Amino acid sequence: MKHTSSKYPRILIAGTHSGVGKTTITLGLMSALKEKGYKVQGFKAGPDYIDPSHHTAITGKPSRNLDTWLMSRDVCLELYEHALIDSNIAVIEGVMGLYDGCLDGSELGSTAHLAKILNVPAILVMDAKGMSRSAGAVVLGYKNFDKDVKIRGIILNRVKSERHYASLKESIERNCGIPVLGYMPFHEDITLPERHLGLVPSIEQEFAKSTYQKIGSLLSNTVDVDRLINIATSSEGFPSYKKMVFSGINERFDFRIAVAVDEAFNFYYQDNLDLLESYGIELTYFSPLYDKYLPADIDGLYIGGGFPELHAAVLAANTTMKESIRKAHKNGVVIYGECGGMMYLLEHMVDFKNKTHEMCGILKGTTRMENKRQGLGYITVQALHDNILCKKGETFKGHEFHWSSLHVPEGTLYAYEISKYGDNKPKLDGLIADHVLGSYTHVHFASDPRLIKHFLHSIVGAKHLLA
Repeated sequence: MKHTSSKYPRILIAGTHSGVGKTTITLGLMSALKEKGYKVQGFKAGPDYIDPSHHTAITGKPSRNLDTWLMSRDVCLELYEHALIDSNIAVIEGVMGLYDGCLDGSELGSTAHLAKILNVPAILVMDAKGMSRSAGAVVLGYKNFDKDVKIRGIILNRVKSERHYASLKESIERNCGIPVLGYMPFHEDITLPERHLGLVPSIEQEFAKSTYQKIGSLLSNTVDVDRLINIATSSEGFPSYKKMVFSGINERFDFRIAVAVDEAFNFYYQDNLDLLESYGIELTYFSPLYDKYLPADIDGLYIGGGFPELHAAVLAANTTMKESIRKAHKNGVVIYGECGGMMYLLEHMVDFKNKTHEMCGILKGTTRMENKRQGLGYITVQALHDNILCKKGETFKGHEFHWSSLHVPEGTLYAYEISKYGDNKPKLDGLIADHVLGSYTHVHFASDPRLIKHFLHSIVGAKHLLA
């Protein structure tokens, strides 16, 4: 089945609040649709790398992030449509509760805001544990809070029994006029492992495939999947927008950039990689855990976030890779390390067991894993010094989530000053060296085209210095 973008089947899975089972329902639906022969394109609202990894594992297509705080309306719409190649249905997983976004009281960053931008029908997931008639009151509140959000169905999670389900369904449908499409019973043997940053990424889970199939089978037995498909297919016309991301590329670069991908480093926005390739960049992938050396003839190095703290001993023991990175730095290769990537570029990393591991030593300092989260949420970034992503004084949007603290020598020049809504004490972030930047700040290149252009022109400049 082929669709134009204006009639593209799409559906959004939202939740009343965090932890209600959005991800489980989303993965189950994706798995069920795959079983029916659909080519599914997954999306995730908000700044998340882990949930999309599970989408990708099921669908076989890289899941994409759409974030109405980081991106404008037009950018969200363009990135959405750009992803719809060789697919015939889109499933979008929301973030937090339906109306939760940034902390300024606006709808920015919320699932609801994205639902309105995409003009997509929403399915509301609710944790039914300990509820009966009150479920109707909860759903009614969500329905009436913003009537521009099109809630077209309810899925109940953690339902105790058929009798319990009947009571919930009667209350919701009688009082709210929204159909209850089914439920997920509580199963202790179907869980997705978690750790300090959320779910364990799919790249680390050998058992994940069978788990996805179990969830999909369970959902198909108790949720009306055909009705969900009908809701997705009945999506109204896709909004018009101005293309400004991929269509605005008017430069080409003959570069080769190495990208670190393994269990330690796998936090990348797929659109960041797509944008690099759209500029003519050849991407070559390598593993700091398993490979002995960097790929040959590279002009840039991109090390994303992930869980290097869980693999610190192996990273430290791979001395040939560390030396290869140090040699690349000396030879003028431009290096960008984001969060976990920065941790790897520093001198030392102290893990959760208080054991110190030697890292690359390109940047001066040490990271230490703490017993509580050190950074989470949207941030506004101002450049304090010129670096490979931006010029002094420029500002852009980003986000952070990490459990490590940074310890650097006195007098260190920081790249950024970062601030959050409601926080009167801006923080310093980002370490710079010759053609090197490491920072906790996560960036989405589509949010500000200057970032990727600065990065690529930094490579041009480094190559000219060596010529």
